[in-house]
Amino acid sequence: MAKKKQAKASIAAEFKTFWPFIKWFWILFATAVLGFVLLFLLASWGVFGDMPTFERLENPQTNLATEILSSDGKTLGKFYLDENRTDVPFSQLPDNLVDALVATEDARYYSHSGIDARGTLRAFAFLGSRGGASTISQQLARQLFVGVRSSNLMEAVLQKAKEWVIATRLERNYTKEEIIAMYLNIYDFGNNADGIRSAARIYFGKEPKDLLTEESAVLVGMLKNSSYYNPIRREELVKNRRNTVLAQMAKYEYITEATRDSLIASKMDINFNPENHREGPAAYFRMYLQSWLKGWIEENPKPALEGERDKWNIYLDGLKVYTTIDSRMQANAEEAVKLHMKNLQAEFFHQNTPERNPTTPFRDLNSEEINRIMERAVRTSERWRKMTAEGKSEEEIRASFNRPTEMTVFDWNSPSYNRDTVMTPMDSIRYYKTFLRASMMSMEPQTGHVKAWVGGVNYTHFQYDNVKFGKRQAGSTFKPFVYAAAIDQLRRSPCDTLPDTQYSIEANKHGNPEPWTPKNSDGKYSGKSYTLKAALANSVNTVTARLIDEVGPSSVVNIVKNLGLTNEIPEVPSIALGTPDFSVYEMVGAYGAFANQGVYVKPVMVTRIEDRNGTVLYEYAPETKDVLSKDVAYAMVDLMKGVTESGSGMRLRHKSQAEVTVYKEIITGYPYEFTNPIAGKTGTTQNNSDGWFIGMVPNLVTGVWVGGEERSTHFNSITYGQGASMALPIWALYMKGNYANEDLNVSQEDFEEPEDLSIRIDCSKTSETEEDFDDLEDDLEDLDF
Repeated sequence: MAKKKQAKASIAAEFKTFWPFIKWFWILFATAVLGFVLLFLLASWGVFGDMPTFERLENPQTNLATEILSSDGKTLGKFYLDENRTDVPFSQLPDNLVDALVATEDARYYSHSGIDARGTLRAFAFLGSRGGASTISQQLARQLFVGVRSSNLMEAVLQKAKEWVIATRLERNYTKEEIIAMYLNIYDFGNNADGIRSAARIYFGKEPKDLLTEESAVLVGMLKNSSYYNPIRREELVKNRRNTVLAQMAKYEYITEATRDSLIASKMDINFNPENHREGPAAYFRMYLQSWLKGWIEENPKPALEGERDKWNIYLDGLKVYTTIDSRMQANAEEAVKLHMKNLQAEFFHQNTPERNPTTPFRDLNSEEINRIMERAVRTSERWRKMTAEGKSEEEIRASFNRPTEMTVFDWNSPSYNRDTVMTPMDSIRYYKTFLRASMMSMEPQTGHVKAWVGGVNYTHFQYDNVKFGKRQAGSTFKPFVYAAAIDQLRRSPCDTLPDTQYSIEANKHGNPEPWTPKNSDGKYSGKSYTLKAALANSVNTVTARLIDEVGPSSVVNIVKNLGLTNEIPEVPSIALGTPDFSVYEMVGAYGAFANQGVYVKPVMVTRIEDRNGTVLYEYAPETKDVLSKDVAYAMVDLMKGVTESGSGMRLRHKSQAEVTVYKEIITGYPYEFTNPIAGKTGTTQNNSDGWFIGMVPNLVTGVWVGGEERSTHFNSITYGQGASMALPIWALYMKGNYANEDLNVSQEDFEEPEDLSIRIDCSKTSETEEDFDDLEDDLEDLDF
């Protein structure tokens, strides 16, 4: 008993000795727990800064780029300022991506409610050396509502508390799948890849749903630090990080070990497709669309919601713009322009060396005129504008134009079309004026839907859009409007004949101030009689002059205005030869009426606009006008079929060995040997400054223009400077590409003939002999004007 009492006394004494320590341990523990709880309560009450409201948690607003969609469902590009983001739902995320994310970032994701207790204790115990404790929900909370982690320890702790509170709230408001989708949609993967959709497109050239396991592993690996694990700058580092993700997937049995080993052994296969405003498909169209959208926004205010902007913002509001552009036809158009213009430019450089042309890149100008062009270019340049805004004196600005400077210039022979060099800004202005420009637009005449739009040869270096804003003399492509007026109002027939003899319109007739006696392009008159069909096919100027004299310029102008050509057009006879300036956009729209049985349909580029929630904000309504009867329209189509059958567009049909020898260097893909019905018209302006070709099949009208920035930049002879050499090959290459893809359904059939056609188009009984017609074919090269 004594021993027991002694033991109890000893224990009591020891307890008494350690009791203060035990008491303070529990006091401190309770204080820590209460403090921990209080920390979260204070965070949830907003003591450490504003917390998101219930409404914001329900609708977290992130900046979304406006997406531009083609008619075949492809993304042509986006409008954004800093964030190139387009959300995708969880259903469009592949399983391998979700598995890689969970295995690497939050293995117990599906079993916690926003905070991983085990992970948190591990992080505290090992001070983060064995991994962090942030769940996917916490990372999303930080991305959405907390922001960049502070370097200050106290602030970082308070931020962490806010993350935990928000994470638990997110878990109550959203499903696990929705949280994963939100997290991947908001993350910045670098290189303008905001969100998983942009990342998949930019790094692998595909949609998220098409990502392979090893590709998903790359993107999930970047979540650790997208700047550090950048596959463009640190490929080996990213590969190692990818392999770590694959190992995690095997660890948690999302993939087998054999699959892991196979994928780890595979090489990195980055397919970098940068997305910015100057690169990518349909760049010229996208820039035109940007200005169109800004106009639409001014006329369509945003529904008023508390705390939101009263105007739509194309860079932040995540609009979806559905366009008429077909991505496949757009690709064919851009490729056609690139292929032909590279060859044509090489020939132009060959002909315009300083030895062959001392005033290159200009022709027929004296030094004073050249200086005037260069001075205008200097004063309208970006350099002049910026330096003026900086308050520089004119003397300083002018001096800078003659100072050698490092720059990147356009070069057809460079793989990227960019070449680093050193030259003065003044020399660079002259250098760029040596390049020929091109534009083309393709439209479905029945609907007005624009299918392809190429405003120049390279948007990065040549940003002026020659489809909509570039207006140049139309040349002989204007002549069909004169013929249409004559057939419509005078009931002329394509089979009527007129002589190719000198013809004068006296002064003061039709408002003409002086006598007008046009010549053919070769300066001669054949003395033959031509049917109207043969005369148009071979661009006989004297016949066109007789027709406008008969019908009157005002009648032609009225028809032209009804066909959408809005420029000021003088009512004088000389317009018959295409002296007024028009854009490719206007000309294609006007020709569309011929293919559409006389009904003009205004070209349309946007069919629908939706907000980020899919609410329709805009739907287009076609703008149409009956301009010509079906009979007149069909007669015009028949007339222009003659251009490709026996006239200046005949090289579309069959090869001539002489032409193959002359043009093989610049006419890419020649001979073309089309066999289907094609209507069209070439055009060449004075001094060969502009080359045109507008070609039609029943469901597609396409116009092409080629020329220099300055009208004084041109070929010296009609051999290379005519529309049949400069513009027609682009049309041919484009159509070859279209016909190679049967899914495009581009017509190869003939144009539909109206019932009870009242205009005679069968000219087989005319007085023109086959021998005469063969002579016309021999003369075609000299008669294109």
